[in-house]
Amino acid sequence: MSLPHAILTALVEKPSSGLELTRRFDRSIGYFWSATHQQIYRELGKLERDGLIRALPGQQPARGQKKSYEVLPAGRAELTRWAAAAQDPKPLRDTMLLRLRAAAVVGTTGIETDLRRHLELHERQLAEYEEIEKRDFPPERDSAEDRLRHLVLRAGIDLETFWTQWLRHALAEFAGLPGDERK
Repeated sequence: MSLPHAILTALVEKPSSGLELTRRFDRSIGYFWSATHQQIYRELGKLERDGLIRALPGQQPARGQKKSYEVLPAGRAELTRWAAAAQDPKPLRDTMLLRLRAAAVVGTTGIETDLRRHLELHERQLAEYEEIEKRDFPPERDSAEDRLRHLVLRAGIDLETFWTQWLRHALAEFAGLPGDERK
């Protein structure tokens, strides 16, 4: 149920077309909630049918032109309700952790190489998040809105920091396994 709320959030921040939303998902929201172009367009149609958003007045796009959307009061009310509702944390589901558990019983062929690849990917993501933090959140940007957006980014930084540290630890453990344990 979170994709419609991600779209409502993005539209409250700035009325946009489906294409603009897709680009915004790729640049920011997609770091923590991904969606394809088709999913976004499908959800825009549902949100419009449900009376939560509408095409901007005065814009009757001709074929090939973009239709931009804005959030209606019912959409803002739904987003407010959803943001205030209690939700339990989701359990961690990570394929690498499951693969390591399987490797304990069937052998570790290929896992060490993939651990190194994962480390490189997480290091790159961490560097990207840190660059965004430097660029977009200087100390003088201290509004409540900026502080909450920065808090979301900090979650990404902290998660990537965790994964890079854990992967380094996992690789050190691998290096310490006896040769016959690393089949």
